[in-house]
Amino acid sequence: MRVIAGESKGRRLAGPKTIKIRPALDAVREAIFNILGNIRDTSVLDLFAGTGSVGIEALSRGAQKAIFIDHLQSAVFLIRKNLALCHFENRAEVHKKGVSKALPLLSRRGLRFDLIFVDPPYDQDLVGPTLDQISREKILAHEGWIVVEHSPRESINEIEGLCRLQSRQYGQTYITFLQGSTLII
Repeated sequence: MRVIAGESKGRRLAGPKTIKIRPALDAVREAIFNILGNIRDTSVLDLFAGTGSVGIEALSRGAQKAIFIDHLQSAVFLIRKNLALCHFENRAEVHKKGVSKALPLLSRRGLRFDLIFVDPPYDQDLVGPTLDQISREKILAHEGWIVVEHSPRESINEIEGLCRLQSRQYGQTYITFLQGSTLII
């Protein structure tokens, strides 16, 4: 697992020693960022962050700040280790919390994100509830993007305030891109 592009291009990241953490594959991350294009100066939220590889890729490509959320202590340790390897600690926050508890806290802080990555454990029915909560908490910036990595068995239903742009399949991984479709005040 490595950083694909940007200021930390080629840097190897620490990987998990447990099957509870499933990092995004390099090829999938590369495809995501090729579709997104320029993400300079964006604010990023990496939910179910695991190793932090997706948020770290965003920082390497010029994102201004990233917040990482994961409830596993082993994941938080890996994220912090990988941020240190890339010297991104001053542009990141890492929180050991469940996503459903973290989102209201971010909302109360008045935070809005240009880019939100959602990569929950497969087949645990977390995609829909997480997207609903993102919409309710109004943490997606106007015309911000949500990128969801999910199993082919999980469908993404219509969510108020979100427009589904496209889905792509990479082996047993689906990537769905959504965008905020209304001005959120």
